[in-house]
Order: sequence, then C-alpha cells, then structure tokens
Amino acid sequence: MVSPLLIVAATAISYPESRTQNLVETLHGTEVSDPYRWLEDDRSDETEAWVKAQNRVTETYLGTLPGRDEIHDRLADLLDCERYGSPRRYGERWFHTYNSGLQNQSVLRVADSPDGEPRLLLDPNRLSDDGTVSLADWQPSEDGELLAYAVSRGGSDWNEIRVRRVDTGDDLDDHLRWVKFSGLSWLPDNSGFLYSRFPATDSEDALTERNENHQVWLHRIGTEQSEDTLVYHRPEHPRWTFGAGVTEDGDYLVLHARDGETTHNRSYYRSLDADDFIPLLDRADAFYGFIGNVGPVFYYRTNLDAPRYRVIAVDTRNPARDHWREVIPERDEVLQWVSMVGGHLVCGYLEDARSEVRMHDIDGSLVRNIELPGIGSAGGFRGRWEDDHTYFGFSSFTEPGAIHRLDISSGKSELWRRPRFDFDGSRYESRQVFVESKDGTRVPLFVVHRKGLELDGSHRTLLYGYGGFNISQKPGFSASRAVWLERGGVFALACIRGGGEYGKEWHDAGIKLNKQNSFDDFMACAGWLVDHHYTSRSRLAIQGGSNGGLLVGACMTQHPEFFGACLPAVGVMDMLRFHKFTIGWAWERDYGSPEDPEHFANLLGYSPYHNLKPGTRYPATLVTTADHDDRVVPAHSFKFAARLQACQADEGPPVLIRIDTSAGHGAGTALEKVIDRVADQWAFLEANLEE
Repeated sequence: MVSPLLIVAATAISYPESRTQNLVETLHGTEVSDPYRWLEDDRSDETEAWVKAQNRVTETYLGTLPGRDEIHDRLADLLDCERYGSPRRYGERWFHTYNSGLQNQSVLRVADSPDGEPRLLLDPNRLSDDGTVSLADWQPSEDGELLAYAVSRGGSDWNEIRVRRVDTGDDLDDHLRWVKFSGLSWLPDNSGFLYSRFPATDSEDALTERNENHQVWLHRIGTEQSEDTLVYHRPEHPRWTFGAGVTEDGDYLVLHARDGETTHNRSYYRSLDADDFIPLLDRADAFYGFIGNVGPVFYYRTNLDAPRYRVIAVDTRNPARDHWREVIPERDEVLQWVSMVGGHLVCGYLEDARSEVRMHDIDGSLVRNIELPGIGSAGGFRGRWEDDHTYFGFSSFTEPGAIHRLDISSGKSELWRRPRFDFDGSRYESRQVFVESKDGTRVPLFVVHRKGLELDGSHRTLLYGYGGFNISQKPGFSASRAVWLERGGVFALACIRGGGEYGKEWHDAGIKLNKQNSFDDFMACAGWLVDHHYTSRSRLAIQGGSNGGLLVGACMTQHPEFFGACLPAVGVMDMLRFHKFTIGWAWERDYGSPEDPEHFANLLGYSPYHNLKPGTRYPATLVTTADHDDRVVPAHSFKFAARLQACQADEGPPVLIRIDTSAGHGAGTALEKVIDRVADQWAFLEANLEE
C-alpha cells in the first residue's frame, strides 16, 4: 500500500516549465529529436533561471520530508572523528593527510618521523570561505624541502599548481594554470617538476569545451609559467593524453601516451639529460603500466597476452620483444596493481572482487602472502626501493578504513591509525553471492544488512553499480551507507561487466556493442534481491554515479516497473552528444562513437535521454548534478530531468533534479555539501519506498 505521504508529495509538485524546441536531426538516416538542447548552454539566462526554479521545487519537497534532519545530524556525528591518510617519506620528512572530523577538506601535515608530532603544512579550508577549494594533488621534492600542490576550485577538473616551502609554510611566486589530468614529478635536484596541461584558453566555455592537445611541460622553480619548457606533445594526435615521471633513481624520464579511443597505451623513455624520447613500447597493442626500474631494466604490469595481467621486465639495452622477460605470470585472480618497495614487488590481486596481496622478489619468486585483517579492500603499499616498511589501508563494508604498517622483511603488520567512528559493525553482516545474468554469466553481488534479518521482502534496499572503464567495485566502508544500514536498510553492491573485476575480458564484455550486458547484469542482481525476499520491487532503489548514472538511467528507462526509486548522479544521459564536451571524446573507448553508424544505432537504443516515453509511470527519481562538473557536463542531467518530468505519468511519483553549486563531478566536494546531499537522498528514498 502506498503511504499517504507519498501520494501527497507526488501530487502536490508543480514542476517548473521546461521549454521545448522543435529540433530534429537526421543522423545516419534516423530522425532524432532533441527538444531540450537549449539546456546545454549553462551560461544562458534561460538555463540559469531553469536551474533556480528546479532547485526551488526540489528544496521545497526535500525540506518537508520527515527524517531528513535526523539523517543529516547522524551522518555529521558519525563523521566527526579523526581520519588519516598513509604517511609518505621524502628526505627526512613524513607527510600525510588528516581530517579532524568535520573539516570540509582534509589538510596536509608533516612530521620528522611517521610517529612524530605533526604540524600543519597546508590547509585548503583557508583558501575559500565555503570549503569549495580542494587539494587535488600534492608532491614533495625528493629532499622534502619543497611542496608542489594542485588545487581545484568548485569541484572543477581544472587545477592550479603552486609551490610551498616546507620549513616555513610560505608559498613561492610559482603559479601554473590550465592543468588537467596531470601528475607531479620532481627532478632529482629539486630544481623543477614535470606536469601535464592543455593549451591556455580565455573562452567562457572552459567548463564545457572539448579538451584536446594535451602536453607535458617542465617548470623550473622561481620562473614564470610562460618560461616553462615543452617536454612532449603530439599535435598530429590531438586526442592523445600524456603523463611523465622521473624514475626513483633519477636516471630516466618515462612517458606514457594514451589514445582516447583505446585502453592501450605507449611507453617512451629517455635519459634525464637527453633531448629525445626513445620508443620502448610503441605498438599500442595492450596496457603497459610502468612499475619502476632497476638500472636499465624497466618493469611493467601489462595485459599483453594476459587478460588478467602479469609483470614483465624490458631491458632498455636490448628491448626487442623476444628478449622480454616474464617476471610474474598471469594468475586466475586479476592483478590490479604492483608496487616496487623495499627491494620487492608487492602485488595486489582481486579474487571475486576481494583483495589479496602477495610479495615477490624482484626476480618474481613468491616471498609470502600478506595477511590482511579480513575480507575487504587493501591499497597503498607505496614507498622506495630502500624502505624497510610500507603502509597500507584496509576496510570492509562494516569496518572503517584503518592504516597499517608492514615490516617488509618479516611480513608482519601493525595498526598505525584507525578512525574512531561511532558505528558498531558487529551488528551487521555481509555476504557475497553469485547471480546468473541474462546470458548465463556469473555476476558477483555483495549484500550487507543487520544480523538476523527476516527475509520477508519488506526491507528498503539500495543497489549500487558502476560497470565501466575497467573500474572494479570492491568492499569498503562508507559512512553514508552506515547510516543507511542503521536505519534498517539493506545495501547491495553489484560487480557487473564493463568493470575490471575479472580483467580485460570482463571489461570488454560490457563496452561498446556489448554495453547492454552491463544493464542486464544489474537487472539480474535486482531480480535476485527480490526473488530471495530481501525486498520487493516497490522497496528497491538503484544508485550510481557518472557511468553508474548512465547505468541507472538505462535500467529505469528499460524497466520502469521494477524499482521504487532511482538515484542517478552526474550521469552520462545523452549518448549521442557525450563526445562533444570536455573529455567526453575519450569515453568512446567504452561507449563507441556516435559518428559510427553501427555504434550510433546501439547508443540510441539505450541512451536514457532518448528512451523516455510520454505517459510512462517512472519510479520516484532524484537526479543529482553540479554546476561545476566539467567532466560529465550538467547538461546531461538537465536534459534528462526536463524530459523525465514531461514524460512522467499523471499522479506518478516525484521526479526531481538537485543541482549543487560550487561543486563538480565529486572529488573535492566540501564535506558539508556531501552531508547535505546524502541526507536529501536517503530521506527521498525513505519517503518513496513503500513501507
């Protein structure tokens, strides 16, 4: 039975007017309507007025929901505890991130030892009045005397780089702009660092225009950006992106080049004092991730002839392929990362979406399996060749992430720091099951709930998924999900095709013309939760962000009857125009190109914006986006929400859009904004999932 609150909330909403335009294009012989394209101009007065009107309606609705303030306060209480990042050594100094509890942005601290008394080095909260300037990246010089750091404003992917003296905390005059998708790598003598950027632009459309012609530059400390040295670019390949770094021994500069149309990459190198790069891996026939070097021998993690990855060694003195050496062969588990630390190769594997870590000698022989605190996700293990310790983080669905110190020689680990969340994980349990998808594929699904749950189909359940770009979904702690569990909800995490849970073949099975497999896998997981009486259709919600927002949009348009509520966040909703904005063209390696007739037909078949049908009863939906999202531009969500409101059946549940200000795609969002958004989302679900 539908609750009275739901009926009142749904029928009382008067949606803002969204003008339609008679815009029909013929693409590959098919007529395609785009009545809300005017919303792509996010700087127009009309779009600005539309955003304000939508937010007024959404804020009014959300402000009336019972439990919203209680959720907000509980999440704030839960997060009000100290949280640490793993310490990293440079020279004789140790650096780590830290949050005292409710700081909008974590700060950077420095100490003379990992257990020494730290002092504040950089507080991004002081860089804005509202906490919307975040620390996007930071890298100390090799001697720990200088710090290069990048900040993001309002959640944008665009960064600005400055340099700070570590001993005094004073900034130098160095100021670099137009930085995007960049690392920071210092020269051994600390005279400068490498970074990546796009050409400068004074366009007012900087948040939406295409990003092309990526470049690697060298900045010398104390000079203007105009004096920087161009290290590498390929103007004949405007869609290639580059990253470069100095090897730990300071002898080489290694550069990776990636074509936006493929997951494969190229690897070049040069001696630090040379002028020209030498192609080392130049076929772009696989992924090659540089791990490190021992003299002239370079180590790579690759999926060449190994869809679940292996480690190879390439001697730059004799680099022919028939002289490559396999160091660690492919296993059944996916090799997700490799770290060269303490004279060893530390390898992180994923077995059915759960972490395993193994330590190998540099010749590849197994030293030991690293004992982890339980079933969950482990990461970190960074350091230097001569280090005798390394640090790693570990968390699970019910155990907050803790930082551990590993003695490399003995393999023993000890707790370094643990956040004191006011959450009793012992009251909950998690299990992993395997669901059969439409074509018989076995799909991992994690389910988390309070112990003793009665399987009577009565529980509000939130199913989350992503399924793209070779990104794996793994067990991990989330304060917001902890609040969901405390309020009686069930949480489920689907590990669907398109992700990286089982390597290259799993990824390839959910991209381009196979993209429907991702949606079918997710629907199979939804069906399993209903069939096994965790929930019912009217009590089931789905959530995803970015590519996961596309996942939610596709599933709710293909199966609107299956869900009680949907939370698509910063989603890719217009599959025919995603490639026309910012870095969207690079997503063609997962989605295919709308310019290709075969891919176009496939994209049109599931594009959420184009598959909304008038008069359909869609689930209660809260679309979320942000005005500074320059990765998935907010026009995707604007157009989808406008059309969804127009197509929603009379007296159907609410379909709203929440547009955050001074926020972006997600990273660096001020904590108070995160708390507000989660409180709105959970209250929305509780109001619209039947009791």
